[in-house]
Amino acid sequence: MPRFVLLTNGDAMLIEINPVNPQPRKIRQAVEVLREGGVIAYPTDTVYGIGCDIMCKRAIQRVYRLKHQTPEQPFSFICADLTDISTYAKVTNYQYKMMRRLLPGPYTFILEGSRLVPKIMLNRRKEAGIRVPDHPVCLALVLGLGNPVITTSAKAQGGGDFSDASLLHDHYKNQIDLVLDGGPVAGKPSSVVSLIGDEPEILREGQGDVSMFT
Repeated sequence: MPRFVLLTNGDAMLIEINPVNPQPRKIRQAVEVLREGGVIAYPTDTVYGIGCDIMCKRAIQRVYRLKHQTPEQPFSFICADLTDISTYAKVTNYQYKMMRRLLPGPYTFILEGSRLVPKIMLNRRKEAGIRVPDHPVCLALVLGLGNPVITTSAKAQGGGDFSDASLLHDHYKNQIDLVLDGGPVAGKPSSVVSLIGDEPEILREGQGDVSMFT
């Protein structure tokens, strides 16, 4: 019998967490929600993200419905470090060198996914968006879970990104299971860079400096 029961009604839990030294007990609580197929919101080095366990198809489908997206627009996911990335993507020497210079940081890199990545997380070319944010909370979640965690920005009604957890909680209410409040975040999305074929292509210029790719 699981110790955590996913919400069937009522609002998501809102838990304050230290953004610099996240309390292990609170990380374990969030990890338990993820393991039970839950959907959570959490702070990153850019905006507040919404995510779930990359290995839980049912939870992934919940996030697709929440964002009004289809699997033809796959979400990115968070890895713990470069070693973790090499497990879930096919990484060339060039790609490794570029990512080593910039990660952890506010970047999403498009890479060829490995066989371990669920098909629902890959586009038609079997590519995936991968992040290693410079934020202790989301990295602790990935390490605690042992799997990557989906990351997609939490959007307000006007289309803007949430930088405040309490506003996010009030907006999504019972559509997600838990919100980790790590205080205000930057409020600007990550830069998205494709490294496919060792030919960098800037797909979105966001918080991360992309001048080296131009």
